[in-house]
Amino acid sequence: MSQDPAFASLARRIDRLEALEQIRQLPAKYALALDMRDMDAMVSLFPEDVRVGRETSGRLALRGYMDRTLRSPFTGTSHHIGGHVIEFDDPDHAHGVVYSKNEHETGDEWVIMQMMYVDDYIRAPGPDGPRWYFARRLPLYWYATDLNKPPIGARKMRWPGTEWVEGNFHKLFPSYEEFWARQGDHGGPVAEPAPLEGFLAAMRRGASAPKVKVRAD
Repeated sequence: MSQDPAFASLARRIDRLEALEQIRQLPAKYALALDMRDMDAMVSLFPEDVRVGRETSGRLALRGYMDRTLRSPFTGTSHHIGGHVIEFDDPDHAHGVVYSKNEHETGDEWVIMQMMYVDDYIRAPGPDGPRWYFARRLPLYWYATDLNKPPIGARKMRWPGTEWVEGNFHKLFPSYEEFWARQGDHGGPVAEPAPLEGFLAAMRRGASAPKVKVRAD
């Protein structure tokens, strides 16, 4: 006996809503675990075979890396999660972009940072059945500076005791550079709305991900 098409459609829609809610929770849980320095809680948001650099993998390796990274130069951190765009590749794989505004106590300075994460998500077996995890997080930074020193001008990544450098905040999306390269509206026709699961791909227009030196954010 074949399944009723209407029921099957409803089941797929409910599954998608539940998936969206689980994925939306991931960045918030990541921020809380990071700020509370609960490394076991943090690594539980990644699958068991998570890649850690080029040579290692697994939650144990990720926990060790994050434990070392969060001890210096950070005394304390606070991550504030912003807008979150999520799109599905298939029922068990998705990708997204989420904003994050972060504060860091670093010695005698208070460093604020604006960034976004470009994420891949995967549904994999969990202790209580399938659940969604981070498959990969790519951090793209705009600025970092002492709270009392607004990062006006170029090279906005200004960590205490380091050379100032440019961030990667805008480099995934060609539109930012194109906007400032022209004078006024481009004059062409208005683009058609992107497919429902293709908004990010349309904005990227084939741009490759920039190479990023990962910080513990």
